[in-house]
Amino acid sequence: MKFTLSWLREHLDTTASVDEIAETLTDLGLEVEEVVNPAEKLRGFTLGKVMKAEKHPDADRLRVCMVATDEGEKQIICGAPNAREGITVVVCKPGDYVPGIDVTLSVGKIRGVESHGMMASERELELSDEHDGIIELATGEVGDSFADWLAENEPTKVDPVIEIAITPNRQDALGVEGIARDLAARGLGTKIENPITPVKGNGPSPINVTIDDDTLDGAPYFAGRVIKGVKNGPSPAWLQARLKAIGLRPISALVDITNFMTIDRNRPLHVFDADTVQGDLRVHRAQGGEELLALDEKTYTFEPGMIVISGGKAVESIAGVMGGEESGVTEDTVNVFLESAYWDPITIAHTARKLKINSDAKYR
Repeated sequence: MKFTLSWLREHLDTTASVDEIAETLTDLGLEVEEVVNPAEKLRGFTLGKVMKAEKHPDADRLRVCMVATDEGEKQIICGAPNAREGITVVVCKPGDYVPGIDVTLSVGKIRGVESHGMMASERELELSDEHDGIIELATGEVGDSFADWLAENEPTKVDPVIEIAITPNRQDALGVEGIARDLAARGLGTKIENPITPVKGNGPSPINVTIDDDTLDGAPYFAGRVIKGVKNGPSPAWLQARLKAIGLRPISALVDITNFMTIDRNRPLHVFDADTVQGDLRVHRAQGGEELLALDEKTYTFEPGMIVISGGKAVESIAGVMGGEESGVTEDTVNVFLESAYWDPITIAHTARKLKINSDAKYR
């Protein structure tokens, strides 16, 4: 289970340091496996200012820049389109290790002209995938620590990541909110209540859900809502950054928000493209032999008794484990059916083990 310090602080009002939090988590029986501070790999980089930028004598796309640094003016060759006089940049000097390109810099020559380091892009410092140009900063003084600048101006980019081991008896700690509740109870801060505002529907759902009688023990609670007129594209930058920080790949707004809620509230959700669901939904036990092409692009064959969700005659989802490719959301999705259900943990674990699926939904 991974989460960032700023994410935790959205649920816990605390001034405790990362070390204090890690120590308290261990005392609570939540073993801290690792704490990663992204600022550490940036400690050697400082701010500089481009004093002069002239065309390279032998390369039209390169600029010969004179850059003010904490060690005086340095000549740096740069091919970024935004390299120009007057901008404040991040300087990597000879001897610095640049993580994004896995290189330790040295003085060298580029097309016959000596270069004493480089001016970095965000991708070269593993801050994002942005690499169309070098980093430009609106504030900062020559020689300032870039790590300190980020901590003050863009703290999410140097947000410490905490990873804890979860034992089978601590499923409540598979969400950031649950971890915050435990820490607050131990006295490490005050739990921040995030009240949920009910959203009233505007009519009956066009998709009805039924649960077979012999399945009620495996699906004691099932809720869903049709949401119309959504726009599925890239998720907001804050959401993408949060998911990337804990090792998840952003996919789209609809998928990313469900992944976020899984980690934030320990509440797995599944979203169907409502326009591809064949009829109403039925929660039932498989007869055996039914197949589903799942979201991981693998086809699964069900054994008798496994709980599935079907629309019409076709299986649409493996209950509590993984959805199907056919009814999955795409960039063209405009109407969705959002599912939130409680599944019998033993049944779901048995199904996932038999099908050899290890998903975040199954884990919770």
